[in-house]
Amino acid sequence: MLSTPLNYRLISADIQRSIDLVAARPQVNREVEYYRENIGNVKTIDDFMGDARLVNFAMAAHGMEDISYAKGLIRKVLEEGIDDNTALANRLADRRYTEFVETFNFVRYDTATTSFDRATEGTVDKYLRQALEVDAGQQGEGVRLALYFERKAGSIESAYDILSDRALLDVTRTALGLPASISATDIDRQASLLDGRLDYEDFQSPEKVQEFLERFATLWDLENPQSGPASSVAALFTSQPTFGLSESILTAIQSLNSRRR
Repeated sequence: MLSTPLNYRLISADIQRSIDLVAARPQVNREVEYYRENIGNVKTIDDFMGDARLVNFAMAAHGMEDISYAKGLIRKVLEEGIDDNTALANRLADRRYTEFVETFNFVRYDTATTSFDRATEGTVDKYLRQALEVDAGQQGEGVRLALYFERKAGSIESAYDILSDRALLDVTRTALGLPASISATDIDRQASLLDGRLDYEDFQSPEKVQEFLERFATLWDLENPQSGPASSVAALFTSQPTFGLSESILTAIQSLNSRRR
């Protein structure tokens, strides 16, 4: 049985190879190919919203699968765009909406919207990374949190970037050994506390991010003993989550990582 640090290390040692192995799975490959073949035909918001498969793919790519039912809200934020400060997406606290509209900004770019890389291969890349993270979370939430933090670390410039994202805060709080009760304190006090414990420039360094996440993963297992050492990578990759990783992929990852040593 492997701990959260070892599970995380196994997947992140060569993240692109891990993603490539996920992309090779038939179910994932089918969705990616459908998106690639059809997104270029989308010229309007109506075209986009008229294909639920494309919308679901795009929402999953932006980590919005938990609100895939909110198609009416998605249409509204797309119709208002983000160029006006009063636009709905800009007024929502959840930054996923502004990121989604930036990718599919029909208000600004009209029929050219889906010709940009961010709407085509950029979205495919996000989808595959999300697929890997979702699978990791099926058996080890600590691994998924670590992978998520690793992906978002470069965008962290202040305490408020962390405090506005529950997943980033969970990782940071755990890595710093802070109690969950800090979330009940005044937001500015929380920011001050993080300012005194963190150098945000460290999050621009892959090596320092790795060290930070190693510490997080170790402390996560101490806080969550049943979800740490008890969840093996074998279980992670032989379960049947949405994206369906298999034991053969686990073996391939282990083999690839072994050859790198």
